Amino acid sequence: MGASRFEFRDVWEYITSNQDYLIRLMIQHAHLVFFAIVLGVVIGITLGFLSAYYKPVAAVVLPFAQIMMTVPSIALIGILLPFVGLGFNNGLVALTLYSLLPIIRNTYTGLNEISPSILEAARGMGLSERRILWRIKLPLVLPVVFAGIRTAIVMIVGIGAIASYVGAGGLGDLIFRGIARMRPVMILTGAIFISIIAIFLDIIMGWIERKLIARQT
Repeated sequence: MGASRFEFRDVWEYITSNQDYLIRLMIQHAHLVFFAIVLGVVIGITLGFLSAYYKPVAAVVLPFAQIMMTVPSIALIGILLPFVGLGFNNGLVALTLYSLLPIIRNTYTGLNEISPSILEAARGMGLSERRILWRIKLPLVLPVVFAGIRTAIVMIVGIGAIASYVGAGGLGDLIFRGIARMRPVMILTGAIFISIIAIFLDIIMGWIERKLIARQT
């Protein structure tokens, strides 16, 4: 019990004495995650829609996204080295690839689970496929897509720590330095701040999701 109190007191002392350094690492981490999720959302939703409309696309895209999830993160950034080198770009590509599966799968599943009777009724009212997409499909699939985005964000915030191994920056730097110097306080501090970012972003996304759904209803 006493060791636990001592450990957390050390963490607090480390945080208060290294505020500028920790803020810089948090900004780097958030910056990497932000651009990765933006790319993941654009690519994932696009591929999800294409997969739902064209089955041959689904037969390629869904297995590819699933395979990406099975590749260990440290192996993936190593595989990417000949193509994008070290640094931010390596981490960005790796995190974008990891974010794709939940976004593609939720978009694909959400579109396929829309009741055919709803779509038939919309066509019977004379709505074009474009209007059906914007007025019927998108509102119905939005909550499912947002759930996939939230899952992807929380996931890549944690995986983002590995990106510092190739010089992408972020809170992973603190964790790896803690391991190298055998300083648990640095490792624990990095883990705590990564968790804080993940929880904060999940809360923000949940708030946005509720607002969008409320506007639709």
